[in-house]
Amino acid sequence: MTRVLISDTSILVDLERGGLLEAAFRLDVDFAVPDLLFEEELKDYNGDRLRSLGLLVQELDGGGVERAMAHRETEPLLSIADAFALSLAQDQTTTLLTGDAALRSLAEQEGVDCHGLLWLLDLMFEASVVAPEALRNGLDAVFVHPRCRLPKDQVRSRLKRYAEAIAAEND
Repeated sequence: MTRVLISDTSILVDLERGGLLEAAFRLDVDFAVPDLLFEEELKDYNGDRLRSLGLLVQELDGGGVERAMAHRETEPLLSIADAFALSLAQDQTTTLLTGDAALRSLAEQEGVDCHGLLWLLDLMFEASVVAPEALRNGLDAVFVHPRCRLPKDQVRSRLKRYAEAIAAEND
């Protein structure tokens, strides 16, 4: 059975910003988002392309919706879409992908496995679904964007790893 990763919008936007969206979908995982998130945040922003790459759009049942609303009460900084993503990850007992600090914090409090873009890039590097040069260029593009909140030390260590891999390929 293929592992499902529930994503928030920020991860998909960063992958696109870095030119790594197609490569991510070559991983041996399924990416999914809750239907509300798709309708509100992705449908008119690359929705058709994401679906054609294999993005799954999934519904929450009544209990999942109630849990999502409870998440909003617990953490008012969460968008409804993010609360739905967390609830969907809980329903499926799977990993949540997010770049949002408030969502990550609540996911950890709720015992949900949660990772961000850098973890996903590590998976892509280890699985060799994209060349190290593309990873370096993609991470660079994300890192220089004004809205980037990735930890500088972790970005630099990955950029160094990619540069070493590029050098090894050229030897």
